[in-house]
Amino acid sequence: MTVRVGVIGAGWIGQDHIRRLTDTVTATEVTAVTDIDTARAEEAAARVGARVHASGAELTAADDVDAVLVTSWGPTHAEHVLSAIAAGKPVFCEKPLATTPEDCLRIVEAERAHGRRLVQVGFMRRYDVGYRQMKEVITAGNIGDPLIVHCAHRNPTVPESYTSRMAAQDTAVHEIDVLRWLLDDEIVSAQVITPRATAHRHEHLRDPQIMLFETASGIRIDLEVFVNCQYGYDIQCETVGERGLVRLPDPAAVAVRSEGVSGSAVLRDWKGRFADAFDTEFREWIAGIAAGEEPTGPSAWDGYAATVITDAAVQSLESGGPVVTVDMKPRPAFYGGAE
Repeated sequence: MTVRVGVIGAGWIGQDHIRRLTDTVTATEVTAVTDIDTARAEEAAARVGARVHASGAELTAADDVDAVLVTSWGPTHAEHVLSAIAAGKPVFCEKPLATTPEDCLRIVEAERAHGRRLVQVGFMRRYDVGYRQMKEVITAGNIGDPLIVHCAHRNPTVPESYTSRMAAQDTAVHEIDVLRWLLDDEIVSAQVITPRATAHRHEHLRDPQIMLFETASGIRIDLEVFVNCQYGYDIQCETVGERGLVRLPDPAAVAVRSEGVSGSAVLRDWKGRFADAFDTEFREWIAGIAAGEEPTGPSAWDGYAATVITDAAVQSLESGGPVVTVDMKPRPAFYGGAE
């Protein structure tokens, strides 16, 4: 079975996923594209022989679209995901699922009313080989019960349009999702403190930030978000347990010895670091659709949880650093909860 995908949003991430679905993932075809910029949609569609639609609703309703990929501007995500649920079509939505907890809950309730999972959210780290190996170690109990997690998310630089709240909403959100998954535990509080600011930041930006989280079972998480570190794109994660620890491996790189120095290159951006994870993410999504199965990746509930937790982090940052309780609804049984 060839899964026919319609893409809503033809910006750089949409175009990268169109390329991925066309060149890397088998048993799939991009048949439809739409974007607020018609010329951009036409250009992206022409590369793969797809049709251009005037709106997301029109694309979702099309007979030659089996599944929908949402890569449009964040505030439009809820509208497009709800439209796909109403049409009974699987939908992959790049993060955020929605920009407010209320819109996330609308999606959750619509999917529950449909009676079957259709939504997957684009948190690609769950598909990274290193994180999957960490998950296996933690789940097997090889380090005992986790006690502490140390993380860092560093970028060489960010554009001037990057704001202080984006450190939580666009950057740390990936750690937030993957840690909930790694630990199989919920984050119940957030705190953001700001050390001495780097001279390399834009004047309006608070950078770096240190984010502190606590889970329901009492695990403490510290996350350094430093988006102007200058030296490269560097993702670190270490989980300390009662009998040992597990550390995320660095990307494989050759060691070079020259002129009295031994070292290896550091990646400069996230595309090089997580390209394989993106590929695996879409292969598994398409394979599940082709088999008639519900998606197994990050759910609408995971999208809701990430939004609520990042909101708490932003509240702490903008209030001067207090501990903020995460105001999350009880997880429904539909998503593996008790209620």
